[in-house]
Amino acid sequence: MSEPETYVRERSTSGRKDLRYPPAPEPLTVPVYDNHAHLEIADGDEQLSLAEQLDRAQAVGIAGVVQASGDIESSRWAVAAAEQDPRVLAAVAIHPNDAPTYAAAGRLDEALAIMDELAAHPRTRAIGETGLDFFRTDEPGRPAQFESFEAHIALAKKHGIAMQIHDREAHDAVLDTLIRVGAPDRTVFHCFSGDDAMARTAADAGYYLSFAGNVTFKNAQNLRDALQVTPLDRILVETDAPFLTPVPLRGRPNAPYLVPITVRFMAAELGVEVDELSMQLAANTVAVYGAFGD
Repeated sequence: MSEPETYVRERSTSGRKDLRYPPAPEPLTVPVYDNHAHLEIADGDEQLSLAEQLDRAQAVGIAGVVQASGDIESSRWAVAAAEQDPRVLAAVAIHPNDAPTYAAAGRLDEALAIMDELAAHPRTRAIGETGLDFFRTDEPGRPAQFESFEAHIALAKKHGIAMQIHDREAHDAVLDTLIRVGAPDRTVFHCFSGDDAMARTAADAGYYLSFAGNVTFKNAQNLRDALQVTPLDRILVETDAPFLTPVPLRGRPNAPYLVPITVRFMAAELGVEVDELSMQLAANTVAVYGAFGD
């Protein structure tokens, strides 16, 4: 396994003016979990170790992180991180935008076989992120995306673990695939990007909707509408760190310790107490991924 103290890659600094990590928000009194982050990506003006990221998060009431993946290297990193620290669970997958690259190199079957091996690890609790992305991948690459997505669905079922979906401008195709192939028992729309109609469809099917910092963005009324119609027992929260830093900190590095900002925003939108929402978010996360310390 890769050493989880070492970053796999760096986030681009192009066009970004402030690379300082923001100050810590007020801690939550009821701990929750960040159900999707990429801590293998270096960002910001501080090179924080895995332990430092998790310690900062724990200090403000974030009890654990699901470390998501997108290729072979980051998937191995995720499992190594979960082995090292009980506050981390691993999700392993080939990202839909990387699937065509693996396929073109004749390595998609090999990559999927490695995901199968990593999914068997007891600290791997999800296949993710997988799905479809019609924003960055054009028509020639989409057959590989479908092949990879369906193979990942099969892996989640085989290993009895959850699945985290990446869906960008492919809503209907993702939902149709889940119906046609049959979704895993615990299916999560990571960084949900649809509208209220899609949220109702997904929730009615038993899927979970995970909201990230972009629910706070001024131009994201569709996400707030979706949040309003999603049953509380289907809602999760995430950072997608180091991306999607919530308002008013957009553009600065994101990290699990900033989850309380999004939780408080969501509670205000829903008209519920922060503690009530936090308890439900924590219960939902454990229902999807199991206990973090086990």
